Amino acid sequence: MKKQTAVIVGATGLIGSRLMEKLLSDAAFDVVRVLVRRPLASQNPKLEVQVVDFNNLEDFALKLGKGDCLFCCIGTTQKKMKGDKVAYRKIDFDIPVHAAQLAKAAGFTQYLLVSSVGADAKAKGFYLKLKGEVEEAITTIGFGSFHVFRPSFLLGVRNEVRLVEGIGKFVFKAVSALLIGNWRKYKAIDANDVAGAMVAAAKKGEQGVKVYYYDEMMGVY
Repeated sequence: MKKQTAVIVGATGLIGSRLMEKLLSDAAFDVVRVLVRRPLASQNPKLEVQVVDFNNLEDFALKLGKGDCLFCCIGTTQKKMKGDKVAYRKIDFDIPVHAAQLAKAAGFTQYLLVSSVGADAKAKGFYLKLKGEVEEAITTIGFGSFHVFRPSFLLGVRNEVRLVEGIGKFVFKAVSALLIGNWRKYKAIDANDVAGAMVAAAKKGEQGVKVYYYDEMMGVY
């Protein structure tokens, strides 16, 4: 089987950092290229670190390069953007969609996107509406294989401290055990499991648009 070149946008976050580790340790991938805003230290010979200006599409395209599958785990928070929805959209919409456009033009065959449970372009809330708009925009680009991962509350240790989220972990862990049927999609999930599901999906390479909730992510690998 031909080994793949994987590219990650958003490799330093909760899911992206675990995804990078899994790709680097998987023999199915011989090159793992990460696009980052700041230098990233690593001695792994499979890893290519590209510092990119995401606002410069020429630089973005150059650093993206050629590859097989593109993983997008990028995302920010209202707190970081200080409530600036325009700035929020530049990160959570522009970067994933521009990445998809550039990757399609460069010959990538798979796009794997971290979205959110409840994503819906018709939603009233800003966050879920934006996530839904991203999914819709990328779907129209026409990848042969487009995988959308819709986790609910994420479990795992972040590099940054989010007090409210920390409290929420205890609540979601308790509530998750009670969720059944269609409500299972709202179960809290470890970021490591989301990353594992993304790698497994990329290796399977199933065609079409596939959406993964909790059960699908836990069952794909």
